[in-house]
Amino acid sequence: MSSPFGLHRVVEPAGVLPQQAWRLSTETHSWPDEVLVDVEVLNLDAASYRQLREEHGEPDAIRRAVLDIIDERGKMHNPVTGSGGMLLGTVREVGPDSPLGLQPGDRIATLVSLTLTPLRIDDGLANWDGAGEQVPCRGSAVLFGRSIAAVLPGDLPDELALSVLDVCGAPALTDRVVREAGTEPSVLVLGGGGKSGSLSLAAARRAGAGRLVALVPTRQEADAVEASGLADEVVVADARDPVAVSEAVGAPVDVTVVCVDVPGCEHGAVLATADGGTIVFFSMATSFSAAALGAEGLAADVRMLIGNGYVPGHATFALDLLRTTPGVRELFERRERHTSRT
Repeated sequence: MSSPFGLHRVVEPAGVLPQQAWRLSTETHSWPDEVLVDVEVLNLDAASYRQLREEHGEPDAIRRAVLDIIDERGKMHNPVTGSGGMLLGTVREVGPDSPLGLQPGDRIATLVSLTLTPLRIDDGLANWDGAGEQVPCRGSAVLFGRSIAAVLPGDLPDELALSVLDVCGAPALTDRVVREAGTEPSVLVLGGGGKSGSLSLAAARRAGAGRLVALVPTRQEADAVEASGLADEVVVADARDPVAVSEAVGAPVDVTVVCVDVPGCEHGAVLATADGGTIVFFSMATSFSAAALGAEGLAADVRMLIGNGYVPGHATFALDLLRTTPGVRELFERRERHTSRT
């Protein structure tokens, strides 16, 4: 009997949900409430790709590492970062009991993590050069009754839509938190030049932020964010250096949104946030014990939220920000150009 949570796909250990499982079944026979997808592109999350690139270096070694993870685990679940990403593909089969509203032939992006998605790769990732987060491939994946997917919009290139949908939970939750924070709250986005960071800046502005600060690691990135017009202030600092972050930001802010893809940025976020303020952690590189214990050690009265990637309507909201905020699209396209050159 199938489970809407995917319990029937767990191979080991028994009794856990698919995200926690070490291995999932990738058999292509679908259960009545499942959707079978022909995979075209994997979108690795930024923290996972950075870790793989730093550990393995050469493109062939990165490719082999990703294949080994998928072969061993039946899903893309990086054992170091604990994260995966999402995918783009075409619906092949829809079970008669599936509640997702999808039809065979729909081109979709999954809005659930690859860490809980049964996945099989059939082409050895032969067309991926290892140089970016988007991985062209041929394979199959399974969505459960409680999975989430979005039909790809017809007015945007696939690669661009996939990049936006990969991080669409960040701007939606930023919007909610900023609106809850009162009238014209001050907002800081760590990693404001990245995908989730640029969308979060736009969401904060739309939600009524007053002072809006973007922190980025290099002058080159600062120039790009300044040109986009997404922030009132753009400051340059290493997000892993708490004192440098605090000095660069100046007066503590009401809301801090953490969108960096490197570990060690928790204490800077705490120092930059005013007592009674809120920190939203979207990075999969975050150590939540470091965040909690660091705040305790600093006697910081801050609320800390884990961005879980899902807010109702998040896909539509993020795509609308891209369409209506030129600066967001400029930063996304700049990132794509840079990736294609490297």
